[in-house]
Amino acid sequence: MGFPLKPIIVLVALILALPAGAAQLTIELDHTQKTWQTAELLKHSSAQTVHIAKDVSYKREMRYRAVPLAELLPGITAQNHLQAVALDGFAAELAAAPLLQKNGARAWLAVEDPAHPWPLLGNGQHSAGPFYLVWTDPQAGHISPEQWPFQLSTIKQLKTVAERFPALLPDPTLAADDPVNLGFALFQKNCLACHRLNGAGDAQMGPDLNIPYSPTEYFGGDFLKRYIRDPQSLRHWPQAKMPAFTTSVLPDADLERLLGYLKHMAGRKQP
Repeated sequence: MGFPLKPIIVLVALILALPAGAAQLTIELDHTQKTWQTAELLKHSSAQTVHIAKDVSYKREMRYRAVPLAELLPGITAQNHLQAVALDGFAAELAAAPLLQKNGARAWLAVEDPAHPWPLLGNGQHSAGPFYLVWTDPQAGHISPEQWPFQLSTIKQLKTVAERFPALLPDPTLAADDPVNLGFALFQKNCLACHRLNGAGDAQMGPDLNIPYSPTEYFGGDFLKRYIRDPQSLRHWPQAKMPAFTTSVLPDADLERLLGYLKHMAGRKQP
């Protein structure tokens, strides 16, 4: 028995009508949800060409067609919290305040034009597209490499990390300005996009940083500091994804606070 041709012809026509390489980004906020298509964003009234002097992913100068991210976050305030999820499971936790800034470090959603694709990130890899969170003047806001998520699929509003994952919390008797609590804030900014701790977190890339052991328990001397500063200097392999956290991104004092949090949490393991 033959198949009817009309449905097949219609299906083929629909497929051919789709723009090659088109993609979509979903933004889920508490009060609204919108899915943006590539073409919509490229034609957005606020879209412009931005110059990135030193791109975190490409390690060189880049230019992108981009929209100020704040323009895509209606109703979001500085007190809110967002998560940017990539196609590979990378989940960047983002305080809303820096994303809303119009001066200094400014967040942009770079949009890959299918007609002019971006370079590949490496042999056998994809580009940073279809959507990539980039920053102009990032040094003005001490923007971490983890705040440059690429291959984005979703941006969503969530409760804070502390509210969602109590297993990450330091001893509640510590003062708010205790170095351990300051280290917890740094952990959220620099580590939680790739790593879980005590099994808590949304990331699916790196290992848990407390279960079964904290790196502070098996890295002796200053080797953990050296590893964070330059992972490839201690463990070299082609598939490594952890970036180097230089002093411009993570000053020495902040690195000490981060390590202080990890050491503290080594004594607060949860099954």
